[in-house]
This record gives sequence, C-alpha cells and structure tokens, in this order.
Amino acid sequence: MQQQTNISQNQQSQQTIMSQPPSLITTKDQLYLSDMLSWNLLAMKKAHFFAQQCQDQEIKQTLENAGMMHQRHYQTILSHLNTTNPQPSIPVQ
Repeated sequence: MQQQTNISQNQQSQQTIMSQPPSLITTKDQLYLSDMLSWNLLAMKKAHFFAQQCQDQEIKQTLENAGMMHQRHYQTILSHLNTTNPQPSIPVQ
C-alpha cells in the first residue's frame, strides 16, 4: 500500500502545470466539450419542462433556477470556445 502511495506521489510531482491552455484542441477534448454542451442543453430543457408541469411554486422556481444555471454553463462554455478558437470568417459571394 505504501509503495502505491509513493508511486502516485512521484507521478504527481513529475506532471507539469500549464500556465496557458494549448492552442489546439484534441479530438478527445472536442468530443468532451461537445458532450458538456449537450448535457447542459438537455438539463436546461428538462428543468424548464418539469417546471412547467409543476404546481408547487417553490419547486417550480427551484427548477427554473436550475435550468437557468445550466443555460449559464452552456453560454460560458460557448463563450470560452469562441474567444479561444475564433472561426475565420468566410466571405459570402
């Protein structure tokens, strides 16, 4: 057990911390970001749907707040992607 702890600590001390994110996004990272967007969008839609079905105003407001939180997360992820990876504009002819 002690040996596993020492190996784990050595691996952690050998890892470098990035001061800046990489300029390229790997395919794996891109898929994960896409999943995060999908999860937040679905959670936002479900919270809104269930809030509309709810009779209790306190629960309804809590569900709406949860939906707005997921919407903020969705927008935050999008804004980070747009500022770090601006898409070149294609002229329309």
